Amino acid sequence: MCSPEPAVGCAVGLETPDDGTIHIHGREAGAARDAESVRLRRRTAMVFQQVHLVRRRSVLDNVCAGALGRLPLRHSLTPLLFPRDLREEAMVCLDRVGLADRAAEPAGRLSGGQQQRVAIARALCQRASIVLADEPVSALDPVAAEQVVGLLAELARDQGLAVAAVLHQPLLARRHADRVVGLLGGRVAVDAPAGALTEADLEALYAPDRRTAEQEYR
Repeated sequence: MCSPEPAVGCAVGLETPDDGTIHIHGREAGAARDAESVRLRRRTAMVFQQVHLVRRRSVLDNVCAGALGRLPLRHSLTPLLFPRDLREEAMVCLDRVGLADRAAEPAGRLSGGQQQRVAIARALCQRASIVLADEPVSALDPVAAEQVVGLLAELARDQGLAVAAVLHQPLLARRHADRVVGLLGGRVAVDAPAGALTEADLEALYAPDRRTAEQEYR
């Protein structure tokens, strides 16, 4: 399992910050696994670069897994015990991402872009109010990448979700994001509305990488 972007991993409790605090909906989510921190972090769903679906399980079962945090332990032992109302909710989530017709198929049969949409449906089934996406399109072709980022933006607008995506595709960010924050050396180098993002902003972010590459080439 690949480690997520550190800032994103800290927000969902997969990484421990060296300094500072994490606040979710104005409440501090501590590093400890106390009940309040767990409750807050359950409101935050993660969409990984590698989707981490169970490939042999059906698409529907994978989406239902988003609800494991709120199910009694006995219902989480096997997908056969997922309650009917959960399956109905998961179908609604699949319909929202345009994959209700693939619910019965093994997840491993789907394309990369479709699997990422299943991962988004799983996040919806978690009933999270915050969705963090860690390079969700880095392994996708341009068409699929456009669809996935467009879907995340649509969910943010239509369902009131707070969506933060780690991207290395400035054009996608310009087309779909409301706000772009660029980090350089662990510090915020750019923070602007997507429509106001300039070539100079991008140069400030990517020039150090280009200079390093040129030096190595020489």
